[in-house]
Amino acid sequence: MTITLTQEQQAVFDAIEHTRDHLFVTGRAGTGKSTLLNHLSWHTSKQLVISAPTGVAALNVGGQTIHSLFKLPIGVIGSSPIEQNGDVRKLLNTIDTLVIDEVSMVSADLMDAIDRSLRQARGRKDEPFGGVQIVMFGDPFQLAPVPPSHGDERAYFRDHYRSLWFFDARVWLETELRIHTLREIHRQHEDEFKQILTGVRYGQVTAEMAGRLNEVGARPAPSDGTITLAARNAQVTRINAENLERLAGRSMTAKAEITGDFGGRNFPAEESLDLKVGAQVMFLRNDVDSRWVNGSIGEVTRIDRTVYVEVDGEEHEVEPIVWEKLKYSYSAVTKELKREVVGEFTQFPLRLAWAVTIHKSQGKTYDRAIVDLGARAFSPGQTYVALSRIRALDGLYLSRPLHPRDIFVDEDVMRFMRQVAAAQRAQAAGTTSTPAVPAGAVDAERKDPASSASA
Repeated sequence: MTITLTQEQQAVFDAIEHTRDHLFVTGRAGTGKSTLLNHLSWHTSKQLVISAPTGVAALNVGGQTIHSLFKLPIGVIGSSPIEQNGDVRKLLNTIDTLVIDEVSMVSADLMDAIDRSLRQARGRKDEPFGGVQIVMFGDPFQLAPVPPSHGDERAYFRDHYRSLWFFDARVWLETELRIHTLREIHRQHEDEFKQILTGVRYGQVTAEMAGRLNEVGARPAPSDGTITLAARNAQVTRINAENLERLAGRSMTAKAEITGDFGGRNFPAEESLDLKVGAQVMFLRNDVDSRWVNGSIGEVTRIDRTVYVEVDGEEHEVEPIVWEKLKYSYSAVTKELKREVVGEFTQFPLRLAWAVTIHKSQGKTYDRAIVDLGARAFSPGQTYVALSRIRALDGLYLSRPLHPRDIFVDEDVMRFMRQVAAAQRAQAAGTTSTPAVPAGAVDAERKDPASSASA
């Protein structure tokens, strides 16, 4: 698929391609981080490895999980010895650039383990990341690292790190991290809605903004199956099951075909997909012929060997597709990295979509949606993620009015962004040629509330 980068995306690509700087590429929802990463994976001249903290995230970007790539144990690693066999050392010695997608889900401990692994494998123990360029994509305002469930692990983090977040890893005390913020929003185009989303993002919602959201959201939702973005899995399961049951006819089940070393149960689509004619579904992958995109909503019109889905008044035949689980390896013959397929998951790229969790709506775009936060938002940024999936303000419907307790931001994220903003202001004032925060960050969201003294 041909991708044309915007000017700011091209500037970030050039910074990755033509420097050895460690970079964090961030930006609001809908600014094209995934588009840029996809372009990078196809057009870089570097020996580049793409990784992500979870299996689904890795599948989405054609990469490998961090733990699988580095052969790291699950849980807190701390100062435990890192075991590496010859194949792992050869692989890690070949990397020019390591990309980490959804880096906001990576803990400080895991980031330091990546650093130690690379230093150890490459025999360059005095050089951060063993000389490998680190390029990270993500938005701390949307996804957070999963807190440790075990009491001893929580105690370890309290004693050794300022926070769980990747930017508080010890390695960033030794090396600069440059911040590149994508500012051009491609999902929303209304200035009013973009301004409101900025307020929600930074937890700085005025009474006027809240009133506008609740006024628009209070309208009755259309009765044609507008998707619900719900906070809880149980709510999503209930809504989808009830709506499927209401439809006449027999339910048809499509079983996924799983081959090779796919591993685990965290699949990119349903292992057993139950459908009926009339079912509302969401597409889980972009179509190579651009008939639909990841997140498009449609209605099942026929079920045969394949499934027929109507999208925006046009019926399309949908066939099963293959998700490939990839593994990086080193070729002694070519002296290069290669990506090999170690497992395949074949299924229709569809999911029942009268409702979906806010978490699984990540990266999706909807023309309209009902936001159901339950009794209250239970994690920082959850409300921002839900609202920012929607293209326009008049596409928003709320199951209940928003309350101040629904909009809050992680204090450590705000601390980090204030440090980034301070470094940017110092650079703009010319007081330093290499502005640094504890993560050595430069560039900041100059026009965002986080860059103000009250942020």
